[in-house]
Amino acid sequence: MLTTDPLLAPIEKKIGLGQRLAAEDAVALFRSPDLLGVGRLAARDKLRRHGAQVTYVVNRQINPTNICIHSCAFCNFSSKEGRADAYVLTESDILSRLSPDLKEVHIVGALYAGWSFEDYLEVVRVVKRRMPAVQVKAYTAVEVDFFAAREKSSIKDILGRLKEAGVVCLPGGGAEIFSERVRKALFPSKIGWPVWSEVHRRAHRLGLRSNATMLYGHIETPEERADHLLKLRTLQDETAGFLSFIPLAFQPGRSSMPGRPTSAVDDLKTIAVSRLVLDNFDHIKAYWVTAGEETCSMALRFGADDVDGTIGKELVMHAAGAASPVGMARDRLERLIRDAGFIPAERDALHNIVRPDPDLAAV
Repeated sequence: MLTTDPLLAPIEKKIGLGQRLAAEDAVALFRSPDLLGVGRLAARDKLRRHGAQVTYVVNRQINPTNICIHSCAFCNFSSKEGRADAYVLTESDILSRLSPDLKEVHIVGALYAGWSFEDYLEVVRVVKRRMPAVQVKAYTAVEVDFFAAREKSSIKDILGRLKEAGVVCLPGGGAEIFSERVRKALFPSKIGWPVWSEVHRRAHRLGLRSNATMLYGHIETPEERADHLLKLRTLQDETAGFLSFIPLAFQPGRSSMPGRPTSAVDDLKTIAVSRLVLDNFDHIKAYWVTAGEETCSMALRFGADDVDGTIGKELVMHAAGAASPVGMARDRLERLIRDAGFIPAERDALHNIVRPDPDLAAV
């Protein structure tokens, strides 16, 4: 037995038999005091899937603007036009953020009424003109829905135009937590599960891949976390279009929401439970931006197999006071992975390995 909590014995048995976990199993795992036991179960699953390899990507996040029509209670990034901190990037600003070593450019920002959809498409085109081979991961489901409303167009049409401009993958942001109770309390003007899932479903049908996220550590319950994971698992059963799942620890920052940063225990437990419940997701990310470097490294022994990327300069979470660096050099990411006892391998946006480590050949 890998667990010491007697309430986890039947769950461990189900996992051993290759049976799917149910919502009540996920809640029991979240509530269990046996952190190490839950971690051992997830680590065994991760090793079975990926062995000693842990991946990362050399990428750059570009946030075209922080001017937003919404004022979500938990958001520290958005601003309003005319404020001192409001900005809109120019073409030269965007180009200055690119470098020849990039494999992925991740574009996500606010909902700016001063831009048309063509302006947002132009950000993608600017990147692709300068770097035709780079893979662009661009615009969350929230942004896609905003574009469709502004253009009086369909989600399918918006996604088709993004693909034509050079987008290969959608980020998973904007999912927050798929609880109507929480949505109404924290971001009532933002899309919920029905729209978020439809955007990703349509994207997958068009051949675009995507990621999925969960914002945790605010007012959600273990039951709502479990429901979020099972909704994603069901959609992945239908489309098989998700590349990875990224748990995002809530950063209170200057928002109107009370709270404190999540604990390392909660971060590691969430990674582990995600790995065990999302049996049809190939990859679980330990996002160093929200978890921090030390917890990210430990998470590789709790089921995570990817640490995201170098990013360059992350703004959204750092606007909320994230204590992690704003960017990471390749060598530092590789050292983080090696310190955890694993072997780093560089990937692209679609999780294809582009630079395997020679040490893997000896494993």
